[in-house]
This record gives sequence, C-alpha cells and structure tokens, in this order.
Amino acid sequence: MNIDFSFFFTSIMLGIGLAMDAFSVSLANGLNEPCIRRSKQCGVAGIFALFQFAMPMIGWICVSTIAQYFKAFEKCIPWIALLLLCYIGGKMLYEGIKNKDSEECVCNSIGLSAILVQGVATSIDALSVGFTISEYNFLEALLACLIIGVLTFFICFAGIEIGKRAGTKLAGKAGIFGGAILIFIGLEIFITSWF
Repeated sequence: MNIDFSFFFTSIMLGIGLAMDAFSVSLANGLNEPCIRRSKQCGVAGIFALFQFAMPMIGWICVSTIAQYFKAFEKCIPWIALLLLCYIGGKMLYEGIKNKDSEECVCNSIGLSAILVQGVATSIDALSVGFTISEYNFLEALLACLIIGVLTFFICFAGIEIGKRAGTKLAGKAGIFGGAILIFIGLEIFITSWF
C-alpha cells in the first residue's frame, strides 16, 4: 500500500472538489428549512457523505470489472443530474413563490425522498472519479473514498448551517433562492460536462 503525502493531498482535493455541489445543495436546504434540527442536519450531511463515499467506490469497482459498460453510462450522468436537480429545485421554487409574501420564517421540511434524490444528483458525477483512482488497490481506493465522505459530511453540515442562518433572515424568499440554486447547480453540472 503506497499511502504518502500525495495520496492524502489528492484525496483531500478530490473530496473538496466533489463536495462543492453537495455544499451548494446543503446551503439551499438550510435556506429552505431554517428551523432544521441538529439531528436532521447531521442526517442530511450524512446522506450526502454516504453518496459521495459510495459513488467513487462504485466507479472504482466498475473500472476494475465492467469498464466498457461504465464508459457508455458516463454520457448520461450530466442529464440525470440536470433532471433530478431541476425537479427538486423547481419544487422548492414553487413552494417559495407560494410563500413569498410571508414575513415570518416558514419552515418547509425537506423529506427523505427529496434528500436521497439530491444525494444521487450531487454525487453521480463522482462515479467518474473511479477512473481517477483506478490504479489504487482496494484498500487505497476505500481509504480515498472514506476521506471524500468525511470531508463531504463536514462541508455539507457547514452548508446547512450557513443556509439556516441566512434563511431566518430572508424569511419567505429563502425557498425561491434555494430552488434557484439547485436549478443553477443542475445547469452547471450539465454545461461543464460538455467542456
């Protein structure tokens, strides 16, 4: 096992880069649900971390076993992320517009199914990281994915906290802002995948 400074540095940089979409969605979730409880905040960050851990690991397994099939699927990733994030973002936008005149802090609870969809949408591009770490053996790949997952947890927890604090100040307009962020992230993933 060749674990040195460059291994940790690469894993940390991958983790930070991959967590940025999940951070933005976490920020939107905090805006949308400013009265989110700590336990749910940990749960949401944990789901994002789990997906960010699992997707590169699945990608690594695919590269090690069925690489030719994964290459064909890779072209669908931006479309899937775009559709999922636009759907959730559109729903948040609709709820935000419906409650936009409210001056009090409206706490729209985000359900488990929506969080799972967000987790998939923000981590599906991490499947391709399996190609980046394809030269790693199983234990190295597992450790790299664990680092990515742990970083994602803390980054998403911070994103929810920031969104939560801003959401209480934005009152009824937070849902509109959060929904717009999700749609923007979906478009960004889609557009940057072609360049």
